[in-house]
Amino acid sequence: MNNDRLILITNPGSSSRKYALYKGQELVCSLHFEFEGKRIICTLKKADGTSKKIKTDFKSLTSTVANIEEILTAEGYLGGMSKLDAILARVAAPGEYFSHDHIVDEKCLKELEDAKKKAPLHVPVVAGEIEHFMTSFKGTPVLQISDSGFHTDRPELMKAYAIDQEAAEKYDIKRWGYHGLSVGSIVHYMKSAEILPEKLIVCHIGSGSSITAVFDGKSHDTTMGYTPLEGIMMSTRTGSIDVAAALALKRNLKISSDEALEKYLNKKGGLLGVSGKSDDMREIIKLRDEGDKLGTFAHALYVYRIQSAIGQMAASLGGVDAIVFTATIGERSDEIRKMVCQKLAYLGFALDEAKNVAEMPERHTNIASEGSKPIYVIRTDEFEEMIRRANDLLEDGVEG
Repeated sequence: MNNDRLILITNPGSSSRKYALYKGQELVCSLHFEFEGKRIICTLKKADGTSKKIKTDFKSLTSTVANIEEILTAEGYLGGMSKLDAILARVAAPGEYFSHDHIVDEKCLKELEDAKKKAPLHVPVVAGEIEHFMTSFKGTPVLQISDSGFHTDRPELMKAYAIDQEAAEKYDIKRWGYHGLSVGSIVHYMKSAEILPEKLIVCHIGSGSSITAVFDGKSHDTTMGYTPLEGIMMSTRTGSIDVAAALALKRNLKISSDEALEKYLNKKGGLLGVSGKSDDMREIIKLRDEGDKLGTFAHALYVYRIQSAIGQMAASLGGVDAIVFTATIGERSDEIRKMVCQKLAYLGFALDEAKNVAEMPERHTNIASEGSKPIYVIRTDEFEEMIRRANDLLEDGVEG
C-alpha cells in the first residue's frame, strides 16, 4: 500500500459538504462547508484536533469543489510537490455496476446519470459532486467507491426478491445492501485484532441503520435492499413497509408522485415520523423519560425492530458467535445497547452494565458479562476502508 498518496474524500450531504484529506491512512485535515446565514462558512479541522473558520464569498454548495484546492493551498496542504493523487466519493446506488468500485470515466458518468432515475434521493448529490471534481481537478483520478461492494458476493438467495426472476435480471432489481464500507471496516479491524469469529452480526446503528450477518469474514445477509430504505426503522426512514401501505399513504395524504412518496418514506418516517417531534435518539430518550407517549412508543419500536433483525440474521447464519455495535448510536448510546441486549439471552448474550457505561478505552471493547458470548463496541472507520479499496484499485490500474 502506498503510504505517500494524498487522497481527498468527499462526503456530500443535502445541506452541507464534508471533505477529508489523507496522506496514506493518516488524516491530514478535514473541511466542513455549511451555511451561516446566507453565506457559506468553511470549518477546517487539523489532525491535532484544532480548528479554524474560513469565510468564503460563495453562496452555493455547488461552488465548494472549485474552491477546495485554493483553500488547501493557502493552508499549506497542497502546492509545490504536494498534489492530490486521487479523489474518492462513496456511492450508494442500486445495480450490478455500482456494486463494484470504478475509476470514473465516461461510462461511469453515464451509469451515474441512469442511476439518478433509479434512486433520485441518494444519487444526484454525489453524482453532481463527482462531475464538479472531474471539471475542477482535470488529470486527478476520481474514484467511486461502492457502499454495497462488501455485499457483492452474498449468496443469490439473500439478494433475491420474490418476483419474476427474468424481470429482476433484466431491470437489475435485487437486494444490493448498503453500509458495506462500515461493515468492511469492522471486519478488517477484527481480523487485525484477531477477534473475528466465524458467525458475526454487525449492528450499524446511526441516522441510517442496518444489521448484517457476516460468515467467515464475508457478507452473508443484510437488512437493506434495493435502496437504503429497506430494513429496520431509522432516524427518518420507515424501514421495510408493505407497498400497499405506502400507496395508501400516497392516496390519503395526496402525495403527488412516486418520487415524492419515496422522499416522504425516507424523510418523514422512522423516529421522526413515529414521535412526531425528533429524529435524534438522545431527544427520543428524553421524551420517553418525560413520559411522552409517542416518544416512548418510538423508542420501543426502534429497539424492537433491531432485536427482530438480529434474530433474522442469526437464523440466516444458523447461529451467532459475536455481536458488534457500531456507528453513531451503536458506539455512543449505552441505553440502546442495553435495551437491545435485554432480549438476546436466547442467543447466548448477556451485557455487563458497568462495562456498557464505561468509556471505551481503545477502538474496541467487549461489554459482555462473564460467561456470555462477546458483545463488542467497535468504532467504524469508513474512510479508512475507502482508502484501502482505492489503493487496491489504483495499484491494479484497472477497474475492480
